[in-house]
Amino acid sequence: MLMTKERRPAIRTLRGWAIAVLQKAGAIHECEEHGWAKDRPDPHAHERAIELARQDPPAGVSAGEAVTEVRDVLDSIGDTCPERPPDQA
Repeated sequence: MLMTKERRPAIRTLRGWAIAVLQKAGAIHECEEHGWAKDRPDPHAHERAIELARQDPPAGVSAGEAVTEVRDVLDSIGDTCPERPPDQA
């Protein structure tokens, strides 16, 4: 019987990996209308993302670098869509 090992999706950049970790933890989500990433103000999701980064960094990246990248990406994402008018935010 042929057995296959589950493979991780190919992530091309450390930033892309961090975005995937934040999505998996539920710390960010996509604007339904425009597709921009938006922060979810859930501190538990932020903590889960940081713990995921610490426990399972990408190959060749230290746990500290992975956590720093997740924090940097999270700091760069707002809680409103930049394309949405202020009165609809």
